[in-house]
Amino acid sequence: MKKIVKRVFFVFKLHRSIPFLVQFLASKKVSFKKKALYVSLIALYFALPFDLIFDYIPVAGIIDDFTIFAFLLDRMRKSAPIELQTKYK
Repeated sequence: MKKIVKRVFFVFKLHRSIPFLVQFLASKKVSFKKKALYVSLIALYFALPFDLIFDYIPVAGIIDDFTIFAFLLDRMRKSAPIELQTKYK
């Protein structure tokens, strides 16, 4: 339960992740394949009409999109170089 609450609050703090995203994509220590993978996964999820919860359900559809984005952002942080992981913990 504690983990679920932590992830819900993370959704409301996504705007703080922008500096991490910029440095992750600008870092020369992160391979191009890894950068392309995460950018394409995020873009495809938002672009494709297939969702886990459809967007026409008012609140649940938007929370679903942000949850998937938060999950991918968490994976990006775990695959980032140690310097970025410690800087943006």
